[in-house]
Amino acid sequence: MRLNARNYCMSWATVVLAIAVLAAGGNFIAHAADQKYPDKPLRFIVPFPPGGGADFLARLMGVKVGEILGQQIVIDNRAGAGGNIAAEVTAKSAPDGYTLLQANVAHAISASLYRKLNYDLMKDFAPVTGLASMPFMLAVNPGLPANSVKELIALAKSQPGQLNYGSSGNGGSSHLATELFKSMAGVEIRHIPYKGGALAATDLISGRIQMMFNSLPVVLPQVRAGRMKGLAISSTRRIPAAIDFPTVAEAGLPGFEAMAWYGVMVPAGTPSAIVNKLHAAFVAALNATDVRERLTTENYELMGSTPAEFGKYVRAEIPKWANVVKVSGARID
Repeated sequence: MRLNARNYCMSWATVVLAIAVLAAGGNFIAHAADQKYPDKPLRFIVPFPPGGGADFLARLMGVKVGEILGQQIVIDNRAGAGGNIAAEVTAKSAPDGYTLLQANVAHAISASLYRKLNYDLMKDFAPVTGLASMPFMLAVNPGLPANSVKELIALAKSQPGQLNYGSSGNGGSSHLATELFKSMAGVEIRHIPYKGGALAATDLISGRIQMMFNSLPVVLPQVRAGRMKGLAISSTRRIPAAIDFPTVAEAGLPGFEAMAWYGVMVPAGTPSAIVNKLHAAFVAALNATDVRERLTTENYELMGSTPAEFGKYVRAEIPKWANVVKVSGARID
């Protein structure tokens, strides 16, 4: 059977029109799905176990964001491997806005600390917003004969490799903060990794480890209760809630700074409309009076950045911590 030119053109035009209609229909369906979002509970994956500062922040935000979105935010604690387990689970999840990652400084560190990762922080995720940042506190066991940063350094130098320090896990921010401390102070202190800062804190109190850098919500109450000895904080300036504690820089290591930060990311490919809706909800939660007051009381510095701003911030963190990893000599296979 032969088709004349006119019939062929009409047939081809019909096919093109049909494809266009299907595409438009697909876009309409996708748009409609975005408009309905969220219509079921969301999963917020936290790279640390319950009880630590990261978990506290996630649960506080989860309740408020859940109220704003009208859906429950389920906290899923996936501790281990410096936050990489949580990141891998999130990266493999559907890009539909129902699985969120509590990204943190450990993920920026992992890019250079680990020889092989099953995800790329800047390619496999879409940034939503930065939540908050805070300094660490350098704390020691009350029985340790060191009452200042200088005394701790002197003690460590007199006993090379005899002191132990705990961290929230291999590759975590508290791990690298201490490695930076060791490098700058010229001391050798043995690393004992834990699955979360709360577990490390327990062993610091019992005396199994002698020191650690840990988040203020975990450490400061224990210091105030006399179960730990706080020596200094890791920011460049003192903070109001712990004004009596010097910075590490002013107490003996000029130039020292290490900050923990937390944000929200979703799998790459998540529709921009959903990313924007999540961003708006988290920023609204940060601006809620009760949340703001609670976080300020716990010594968090609020962020609330746009997706683009948070992406730029994270991108800059990767080379910064790569330099720390290189100087410290830390490496995980």
